[in-house]
Amino acid sequence: MTWLSKHCALGLMLYLSMFSAIARDLEQDEALRLRMDGVIMPLEDLVHLALQQYPKARLLEVELEDEKGKYIYEVELLTQSGGVRELEFDARNGRLLSDEEED
Repeated sequence: MTWLSKHCALGLMLYLSMFSAIARDLEQDEALRLRMDGVIMPLEDLVHLALQQYPKARLLEVELEDEKGKYIYEVELLTQSGGVRELEFDARNGRLLSDEEED
């Protein structure tokens, strides 16, 4: 392996480790513990908030992530018009953080 390829590989590893430190998907058991401890809101409440934004939308996917100690629900919806929206909510209080159209 050449000097340049070693440094490129090292740079890629550092970049990927920084990215993984930014956001981490939580496992079901961990999410349940946080909910039981009252740290995060129930998933049903967050899905209800998302569907209020887009009535008649269909739920595609929900993920709970830990972003630097901040718990975020990512809710993906298929709107009635056929578009896909990704909404991010603060899992502690249900505040809408972002609402973006997916490509």
